[in-house]
Amino acid sequence: MTRRKIVAGNWKMNGSSESVVELVKGLKACDTVDVVVAPTFVYLPLVAQQLVDSPIKLAAQNVSEYTSGAYTGEVSLSMLQDFSVSHVILGHSERRALFAETDTQVAKKVAATIAAGLTPILCVGETLEQREAGTTLIVCNAQVDAVLNEIGVELFEKVVIAYEPVWAIGTGKSATSEQAQEVHKGIRDNIASQSVEIAEKIAILYGGSVKASNSAELFAQADIDGALVGGASLDAKEFNSIIESAK
Repeated sequence: MTRRKIVAGNWKMNGSSESVVELVKGLKACDTVDVVVAPTFVYLPLVAQQLVDSPIKLAAQNVSEYTSGAYTGEVSLSMLQDFSVSHVILGHSERRALFAETDTQVAKKVAATIAAGLTPILCVGETLEQREAGTTLIVCNAQVDAVLNEIGVELFEKVVIAYEPVWAIGTGKSATSEQAQEVHKGIRDNIASQSVEIAEKIAILYGGSVKASNSAELFAQADIDGALVGGASLDAKEFNSIIESAK
């Protein structure tokens, strides 16, 4: 089955009003690849304005599982909808490690995001210690299973997965294309144990020091359906090259 490639840029806590406008202006949309950008919350309205009439999609880097209320510092899904946000990055390793988000909390955020009509980009991945212990697939599939158990396999068709080995995020290290393919296939096989049809439809992106120099080799793998790009997405020329390699 041919799955449409997705290239998403996670800008993390970077940028200024001036720089994000310049970055968006420098991006090139592609008819055959879904391009998504995820600025920090405060720049969502500014970037949304720049993307009017553009096929490039807008993502948030996180969201609350609650609809409204006394949750100081949080942002709701209805607030994201006000700015034409279509995707939400959830369960990123930095959220799990630095802000103590659990598999259960991430699963509830995924459920709420789907209910609101937005697309969750569910991040999963192992630490270096877990990889060295040989538990990569156990860890990744447990993170996936937490969501499957929350929403059921039928709704899982609406999820995009991003496999991001924690040891390769922001380190300059990247899993080899063979290592990444092995994990992507393992994740897909795990979903297929509940539904082969849905497993074949799910887009599984790779994230972890993706660059123009390694993206084409990654995208050539059978189960790698695009990328969630960190630092390289802050450079329009580099990001455009990654998008180009996904065609």
